[in-house]
Amino acid sequence: MSVIDKIRNAKGTLFTFELLPPLKGHSIEKVYSTIDRLIEFSPAYINFTSHRNEATFRERPDGLLEKRVVRKRPGTIALAAAVKYKYNIPVVPHLLCGGFTKEETENVLIEMNFLGIDDVLALRGDPQKGSRTFIPEKDGHTHTFELVKQIVNMNNGRYLEESLEDTAPTSFCIGVAGYPEKHFEAPNRQVDLENLKHKVDSGAAYIVTQMFFDNKKFFRFRDECRCIGIDVPIIAGIKPVSALNDINLLPQTFHIDMPHELVLALQKCQSDKDAREVGIEWAVMQSKELIKEGVPGIHYYTLGRSDNVARIVKAAF
Repeated sequence: MSVIDKIRNAKGTLFTFELLPPLKGHSIEKVYSTIDRLIEFSPAYINFTSHRNEATFRERPDGLLEKRVVRKRPGTIALAAAVKYKYNIPVVPHLLCGGFTKEETENVLIEMNFLGIDDVLALRGDPQKGSRTFIPEKDGHTHTFELVKQIVNMNNGRYLEESLEDTAPTSFCIGVAGYPEKHFEAPNRQVDLENLKHKVDSGAAYIVTQMFFDNKKFFRFRDECRCIGIDVPIIAGIKPVSALNDINLLPQTFHIDMPHELVLALQKCQSDKDAREVGIEWAVMQSKELIKEGVPGIHYYTLGRSDNVARIVKAAF
């Protein structure tokens, strides 16, 4: 059952969460232990992030720097498939424009289709580290709506090589990202909403929001979406605060605001443990209000840590 079918058939708000692939050379067992802690709460599906290549520099014996291109977290599709069949649960791999050509994207989608993975979250991805602007790969996609259209074409049996005959259509359910506080590159919220509508009009079936800490901003975003004709389900993305430094790190990294009440509570904390407790309480409050308002789903960004999310879900759902 696809994500959109799960949403349509749900009798209440769905619980879902996101995991990162292990760093290269690390074991899958940590991923399994995270899932084991949350599986009792019957997640509707699990998302797995994807990561582009990164440029690193290593000093050579002669003192010069040597550039190397590496992918620090490979294995998104394999990890998703392993989890799908170990836990008998739908999985949603992320698919990026950044770092991939159209042909590489098609090949990944073919692999997913063969593995029985029919859900995907289509994202542009961040600019390469060290760059202020997003630069696509040669023969890659510049915008998410282009990636969505490629997936839709495959659903209609149209592949990049037009001479192929008797092609088999795929059946991918496509999700895209939305930004309650505006994507940082958009000049204003109206343009950002128009960009989101373009993604939906291209074939996206649902939206998952970036993290937010003020529910009023989510409700404003939802209402603005409806006003411009975006009528697909909108899933709320929640990231529990887990450390003292989150008060600086999260706003800077994700270009979001924190409510002053939350900031004051975190400023009183003496340790990461104290901040984690504040984060749990705040996320429980957010979740309860979102459920009361009838959101179709709440998606938790775990960053691989599950004990706090388990407490939040137990208290809120």
